[in-house]
Parts: sequence; C-alpha cells; structure tokens
Amino acid sequence: METLGYLMDGFAVALAPHNLMFALLGAFLGTLIGALPGLGPANGVAILIPLAFTLGLQPETALIMLTAVYAGAMYGGRISSILLNIPGDEPAMMTCLDGYPMAKKGKAAEALAISAVASFMGSLIATIGLILLAPLLADFALTFGPAEYFALFLLAFATLGGITGKNPMKTVVAACIGLMIATVGIDNTGVQRYTFGVLELYEGVDFIIAIVGLFAISELLFFIEDKAGGGKAKMTVNKLTLSWKDIREIMPSSIRGGILGFIAGVLPGAGASLGSFIGYTLEKKVVGKKGYFGEGDPRGVAGPEAGNNGASSGALVPMLTLGVPGSGTTAVLLALLISLNITPGPLMFTQNADIVWGVIAALLIGNFLLLVLNIPLVGIFVKLLSVPPMYLLPIVTMIAFVGIYSISNTTFDLYFMVAFGVAGYVLRKLEIPLVPVILGLLLGPEMEKNLRHAMDISDGDWTILWDSGLAIGLWVFAGLGLILPYIVGPILRRRMKVATGTGGPEGD
Repeated sequence: METLGYLMDGFAVALAPHNLMFALLGAFLGTLIGALPGLGPANGVAILIPLAFTLGLQPETALIMLTAVYAGAMYGGRISSILLNIPGDEPAMMTCLDGYPMAKKGKAAEALAISAVASFMGSLIATIGLILLAPLLADFALTFGPAEYFALFLLAFATLGGITGKNPMKTVVAACIGLMIATVGIDNTGVQRYTFGVLELYEGVDFIIAIVGLFAISELLFFIEDKAGGGKAKMTVNKLTLSWKDIREIMPSSIRGGILGFIAGVLPGAGASLGSFIGYTLEKKVVGKKGYFGEGDPRGVAGPEAGNNGASSGALVPMLTLGVPGSGTTAVLLALLISLNITPGPLMFTQNADIVWGVIAALLIGNFLLLVLNIPLVGIFVKLLSVPPMYLLPIVTMIAFVGIYSISNTTFDLYFMVAFGVAGYVLRKLEIPLVPVILGLLLGPEMEKNLRHAMDISDGDWTILWDSGLAIGLWVFAGLGLILPYIVGPILRRRMKVATGTGGPEGD
C-alpha cells in the first residue's frame, strides 16, 4: 500500500501540465531520433541533455523529458528496420527479420502497428516490474557498506561490455580511460591532480560536457567524413488494416517478450540486444513449425520489440536503486542526475521520492503517449526521416553548443566539448566503446571515495574489501562478468549472425 501511495504522488508530479507537455515532446523527439539509423537512444538522450539546461527545466521535468526520449528512441528504432531493413540501433536488428518481409508484402503499416503494440506491452510489463522490484532492491541496498559499494562498482565495470560485447578488452581500456579522466581535479585531501594550472580543471571534468562531446560532436564528425546527407530515404507506408484479431494473436508473444526483456534489462551486462534476441528465439521455439519466421510472421516482430523495450525499462532498476547504470543510455541519465546534484541509489527513494516516483509514473503515461503517437502519426515520422541529415545534424550541433554554453557561460567548455568530440571520433574509429568511458568518469569519484572510506575503517587492511559474504558474492559476479564474454559471447553473436543472415525459419 505504501508503494501505491508513492505511485499516486508520482502521478501528481507526472500529470502536471508542463511535465506532461515535456513528456510528449520527449516521446516525439525520441521516436524521431531512434528511427535515424546509427543514432540510438544513448546518442538521443546525450544530444538533448543541453536542451534541458537551455530551457532551465526543473530536475523532475528534465528527467521526465529525457526518460521519454529514451522510451521513444526504443520505439523509433523499428521504423527504419521495417521500412528500409536498416536497424535504428542494435536491439532493433532482430525486428528486420520479419518486419522488412512484411513491408515488402505491402504490410508495412501492419508491421509498424504490431511493433508499436508489442513495444507498449513490453514497456508496460517492465514498468510494472520496476514498481514492484525497485523499492525492495533499494531497501536491500541500504545494507551496503563502503566495501560492498566498491565491489558493486567493480561489477558494473566488469559487466558493462555485456555478454554480447565484441571485444571485452577494449571495454576495459575504455573504462580505464574514463577512470583516468575522473582523477582530474582536486581530490578529497586538497591535492591537485592533472590540472596543469588550468583553473577550469580544479573542479574536475563536467560529465555533461564529456557526454555531449563524445556522442553528439563525434556523430557530426562521422557525418562529415561519410558525407551521407545527399539523398532522401524512400519510405512508403500503406493504409493500416490491422484488426483486433491480429492484436490478440500477437499478445502472447508480446507478454513473453516483455517478461524476458525486463529480466535481461535488470541483469548487469545483458541489455536490450539480448532482450530482443531471446524474445525472437523464444517465439521460434514456442510457435515451432506453425510459424513462418523470416518471411513476415507478425510474431517475429512482436517478440523482439517487446523484448528490447522491456529491457530498456528494466535497465532503470539498477540505476535508480543502486546508482549503477544497467545500459548505455541509463549511464547518460545517471550523468544527468549527478549534474543536477541528485545522488542515485537507495536513499534517492526517501530523499527525492517525488522525482523517482514522478519518473516511474511518467513512464506509464509515456507508454500510452507513445502508443498514440506511433500508430496514427507514423506517416509523419516517415516524412520527417526523409529530410537529409545535412539539414538535421547542424541543428543538433547548434543545440549542443547553446546548451553547453548556457550551463557555465564560458567558451572554455565549448572548446573542451569539441576536444571530447575529436577524442570520441578517434575512439570510435578504433572500435573502443564510449559508454565505459562515461561510466568510468561517473563512477570513478564514488568508487575512490568508498575505497578510501573502507581503508580508513580497516586502518589500511585490504581484506575488508572481501570480508563480508555480500562483498564476496559481488566479486564473484564481477569475475564472471569478465570471463563470460569470452565463453558465452561468441556463441550468442554467432547465433544472432545466423538468425539475421539466414532470416529463415530454420535455426535454434
């Protein structure tokens, strides 16, 4: 009953007219950004963070808008997957297998509507799971001491690459780069570290500047290199003829995919890609020979869409309760919280209950808004996507520069942002992931603080770091997080490659 009371308070926050307006704006922009091939939700949220600062939004409003962008981007990734056979991001890859064949059969509108309904069900199931699980996990996290938190942060770094990550060592390198950047500034004892006499570096590196530079500016540099803005995408959508019978037929697939996706999202290192993959493979096993997967089976659209949207909401659980992001996009949202002087973790549920429950309520409302947006207005999104990137990206860059300048009113931050953009471009060229860099920058100070605290308590005895059963368990899971990508990762990637390569009903 206490949870229900908090949720009602959250609805009071989320249903405030200005919060509702920004949730709608976030859902619209997120859907558009998610549909642009290659951008994805992490880039979308990073690009629009400066907008929140430019508009001077309150913390709960900014978080509601950017969470809606996150949810909308997960929805939007399916549009180019179905119409062009080009996934908007990696989790949308499995949607191509049956979504594109449906489009070639003249059923593009039906495929888009089915994916919207399945995305809605997956997000709804996961949000309900978030409501039930988050308070319990937050209460459990109150038992953590500095040693347990240090091990938890280590677990976050160990699992961030995910079990489907291509090169775990590059993930480790990226995390180390982030931790190194986190040491810049004045430490807890008043000692300057790597400031080189530059006054602006005394307080360390601003998370928002790093994120916008690494994601938004590097994306612009890639566009300049590719010069891919000349043509317009040819996308057409037929008249929608989806019936209630069609929706009932895909509902079991959506429910199964949503549950599996939520579990994948909560687990460290799993993420939306795994949620999408297991959602699709489960449907193939359940339906069996009765299905025609790879040839335009609606259940082959519903399963992965529910899976990846369930995982995106599930990834919010560890971020809100433990202060550890469950995905790349939640790492960006974590940076937003920290920049707003809000400390994510178990105490957030008591100290900032209005923000937490307002965001959770906004997720529920946002799911309905996205369903309304994505079925009748899909034609508008398609027309907007036909605008060449050569016009869209300069607008994005302008928003980034104005937003960053509005935070501190200093040109140093603009130069710093561009420097991070160049660094992000180089890292991406070397196929070194950017999210671990951000996570190292975000969690590095807290990791160092908990290590120092543990050493103070134990009078310098390192064994305190694995003195409790909980700490040992976290160390074990961290070890598994480093080992499993070498064992399970190649198997999963091979199966995903077989699935996307053959596109046929055969397989697992």
